[in-house]
Amino acid sequence: MRRTRTLAGIGIAAVTLLALTACNSGSPTTPGGDAGGDAEEPSTWFEVASDVSLEGSPTFDAMTERDGVVVGVKEDQPGLGYLDVTTGERTGFDIDIARWIAASLGFDEDKIEFKPIASANREQAITNGDIDYYVGTYSITDKRKELIDFAGPYFITGQGLLVGADTEGVETLEDLNGKTVCSATGSTPIQNIKANFPEITPKEYDLYSACVEDLINGQVDAVTTDQAILIGFAAQYPEDVKVVGDLFTEERYGVGFTKGDSALQEHINTLFTDGGDIWQAIFDKNLGESGIKVEQPAVD
Repeated sequence: MRRTRTLAGIGIAAVTLLALTACNSGSPTTPGGDAGGDAEEPSTWFEVASDVSLEGSPTFDAMTERDGVVVGVKEDQPGLGYLDVTTGERTGFDIDIARWIAASLGFDEDKIEFKPIASANREQAITNGDIDYYVGTYSITDKRKELIDFAGPYFITGQGLLVGADTEGVETLEDLNGKTVCSATGSTPIQNIKANFPEITPKEYDLYSACVEDLINGQVDAVTTDQAILIGFAAQYPEDVKVVGDLFTEERYGVGFTKGDSALQEHINTLFTDGGDIWQAIFDKNLGESGIKVEQPAVD
């Protein structure tokens, strides 16, 4: 029997990081230091741009008038988007991608407000103008593109499975027929289960950490979401959970923002295209020790 555990309030960051803050050395496209170099000075990887002009971008105009950036993020995903409630430090691949974008637009760390947005509320937050852009394991889909626009993709992964460490015989979703599987409300994995796996009982929470808590406590049989997220949890709780099976979808992470803002889209896509060294440095710092081997994808 698995022991009961509550994850809330426990530090679950899979990788200990120093935040990538912007400074006045290096350049927006070339790291000021080696990707695997001095962890005490990651801020040299990019600088805050000056005299930025983004004509025709209502999102950038709002940032400029406010003199700050509001970024929608996740904060319960180790190695990707995580908030340490004890120290207040935000870490993760997505968080640093968001910082890099802000710096390229002329905004330093102290001008960024990170706002946690649940998966089910992302499009609404963007269309309402509650955030300027969203970076948080946000899969590009045709349905979402009816409401908002994306830059990217900046990362490609796929749906995977997390099960108890002592679970055997589970490699695919079909192996979980008659079982209960948990994922985040509004996420593409939970939509996939509902649409294509009627024999599986879905369970939903706003936070993936709540799903993992239920899995450890034996209240669900598996958690499904993007494998990149699951590996972070498995690295933190190797005695309790494990990742199994192959990827059975392709998820293309993008940066979401107001529909029709082609100027912002072009700016971010150019940043990704020209900034391969910085992308690799951010990946190595956050996910390099997770066992995931990926290359930076070409933008659409």
